[in-house]
Amino acid sequence: MAKKQKYYVVWEGRKRGVFTDWTDCEAQIKGFPEAKFKSFDTIKEAEEALKENYWAFISPKTAKAPLKEAPAKIGNPNLESIAVDAAWNTATGDVEYQGVYLRTGQKIFHQGPFRDGTNNIGEFLAIVHGLAYLQKHQSNLPIYSDSRTAISWIKRKHANTKLEVTPANKQIFELLQRAEEWLSKNKFTNQILKWETEYWGENPADFGRK
Repeated sequence: MAKKQKYYVVWEGRKRGVFTDWTDCEAQIKGFPEAKFKSFDTIKEAEEALKENYWAFISPKTAKAPLKEAPAKIGNPNLESIAVDAAWNTATGDVEYQGVYLRTGQKIFHQGPFRDGTNNIGEFLAIVHGLAYLQKHQSNLPIYSDSRTAISWIKRKHANTKLEVTPANKQIFELLQRAEEWLSKNKFTNQILKWETEYWGENPADFGRK
């Protein structure tokens, strides 16, 4: 029996598009950090999927958290938004963060790694970076974060970290100071929303290292 034709969608890789051969698809994703791809049975499904967000096609079986039906008060995420997240290396203490446009999954910024930080600091810096990015582009899009702590720090305009300053993390404390100064000097109307991982799956800006 002939092998059934598959169509491979690459949302994030060396080249974005629909590929009819696995070898061509693999060339776009192999060794590419945070590559996003999925196979489909028909060319129509693949072409339609490419127009949408990668995360809309992750099933409960492949999502990193079990998905539940969201209560009406939570509903579905607003795709016209950006999502931010941080990654903290428990072995080295290095922290980095990034932001993506939710509808397409396109990465719009990435910073780090910075030495000797914490996850909460990374989450806080990610939100402030997102706010500054949106202000620069005169955009009122909301920002999703899965960190309640970082969201609370944004409201206070202060990173209430207990991390001590060391020669290694001088840079990250300089970034914190700049972030707090930005919050004190700038007004913004963008909503800062909680990403509901329990119902929606992993944060689209997640680094995929859990």
